Order: sequence, then structure tokens, then C-alpha cells
Amino acid sequence: MAPMPVNPSALPKPRGYSHGTLVGNTLHLGGQTALTADMKIVPGGIVEQFRQAFGNVLTTLREVGGRPEDLVSITIYLTDIPDYQAHGQEIGQVWRELAGPVYPAMAGVGCTTLWQPEAMIEILGVAVIPDDRLVAPEN
Repeated sequence: MAPMPVNPSALPKPRGYSHGTLVGNTLHLGGQTALTADMKIVPGGIVEQFRQAFGNVLTTLREVGGRPEDLVSITIYLTDIPDYQAHGQEIGQVWRELAGPVYPAMAGVGCTTLWQPEAMIEILGVAVIPDDRLVAPEN
């Protein structure tokens, strides 16, 4: 089975990458920052950037019939781990609002900078989508 790119029209048009790659029923979700459709990083701090970045991940997941509970692994890259930790309760509330009470395997990794200099967070992941909900990408 050949890998298939997944690029939702609601997200910025990718150049040189894909928002996701579907192989069978496994979706590899490309790293998402807090980039909006108009190519701007949302202002306001780590909680707002988490909401946008995770929302971008979920947009890609839903493009092929996936749901938040299909996530099996998430990696979060952070430019300021103490800031993320200080806002952990708020970030947890955003997670539960967007994805419910289930958490996949997760890792947080500190880094000095991300692709967009104003980005504070980048989230990537892997999801396994049940065959009865899987939708082939349109792109």
C-alpha cells in the first residue's frame, strides 16, 4: 500500500511537506504549529498556541475519518518547557475540550526554536483509524 498525503483545505497549503501521510489505516500527522489558514501564528501565549496547533492536528485527523480517540502517540516540541508546565491545567482543559478525557502515549521535548520564530509549540502524532471509519484523502 502506497503512502497517501493528507492535506485538508482548511489548513495552509503545504509546500514541500504534507500535513499527514496515510499508510493503510495508520495516519502519521505532520508537525503542526499554531499557524492559522492565513499563515500567521496565533498570538496570546502557550495556551492559545496549543489550542491552534492541536486543532490543526485534529483537522488533519478528521480529514480521513479519524477521531481524537484514534490518536496513539503525540510528541510536543516546546521552546519553553517551564511556561508549558506553568499552564498545564489550562492546557489540559483545552485538550479535554477538543479531544475528551483519553490521552495517548505522549512526549514533551524542549527545543530552542521552531520553523516559525514566533511559534512556541509544535505537535505531531500518529493515529490508527478503524477501517469502518477510514475515508480516503481527496488530494
